[in-house]
Amino acid sequence: MDTYREYVLAGLFVALAISAGIVLRAVLQTVVFAITVAYVLYPFKHWLTRRRFSDRIASALTTLLVFVVVVIIFAPLVGMLYQRRSQFIEFLQAAPESISLSFGTLSGSISTEPIISGAITTLRDVAVDLAVAVPGLTLQLGLFVLLLYGLLLKPGSIRTAVLSAVPESYHDILFRFHGRTRRTLFSLYVLQVATAFGTFVIALVLFWALGYSAVLSLGVIAGILQFIPILGPSILVVALAGNDLVVGNPTRAAAMLVLGLVLIAFLPDAVIRTKLSGTTGEIAPSLYFIGFVGGVLTVGPIGIIVGPLVVSLLTESVTLLAENNGDSTTA
Repeated sequence: MDTYREYVLAGLFVALAISAGIVLRAVLQTVVFAITVAYVLYPFKHWLTRRRFSDRIASALTTLLVFVVVVIIFAPLVGMLYQRRSQFIEFLQAAPESISLSFGTLSGSISTEPIISGAITTLRDVAVDLAVAVPGLTLQLGLFVLLLYGLLLKPGSIRTAVLSAVPESYHDILFRFHGRTRRTLFSLYVLQVATAFGTFVIALVLFWALGYSAVLSLGVIAGILQFIPILGPSILVVALAGNDLVVGNPTRAAAMLVLGLVLIAFLPDAVIRTKLSGTTGEIAPSLYFIGFVGGVLTVGPIGIIVGPLVVSLLTESVTLLAENNGDSTTA
């Protein structure tokens, strides 16, 4: 192939890729999410084809499974927040305007009016935002399903296009990155689910020990909130502690705030996520957290996956470089 022509085509590809990223930035996270999920689920789709399902049916079943899981995880939380917003507002409006506190000879009161007004405004804004966002979220979900199905149905076309664009002498590098990407993404999704399940179990026990009602529902909500970056289940912990403080149970409020933030909000991340990131993700825990936090702060929620993946691929490139230098020295 003419070298000049090859450089022109490569430059054209880069320019169009940047343009597409700018124009399609509103759906970029959905596209990236679909690609990473397809990477993880292709072995399952391949397993179905070995069970004499056609490619189309296997791809459709795999996509349906993902759709159901996504709906089961997020729909209950969003539905509960939207449908019960009026009950939350009524509860806040019935709260006392001030809370009296006394410690020995010291006493005082805290005005709750600014906090309650702010909470009511926030709840109303969230309800409006959810109602406005439903059409957009529906389109994003539809795009995700269609893209995932297409990626699962014809993965070979992408593989062929990539390999044909890269000289054969570099194919081993592509396969190394491909294997590392698949292992990392699989471990990241498993890690996220395991952390959420651990959060659910710990929250269930703590809520029961502190005497809360509907502990199962609260535990499920805590587990689901683990999928929200940075804040996570600490949102629920602070809300329950605030509720206890408002209704006149400062002892349980303090216990919920301290134990909840440590056991529910911090412990699953510090123990489960760290342990699994080191044993299944082939990423050092410190590097994983750099990727996790940096990814979330830079590209938003999808950074939970993209951040650690970039760090993992960087680690693989360092390994390849070291191997190459070792081979050069030996030669």
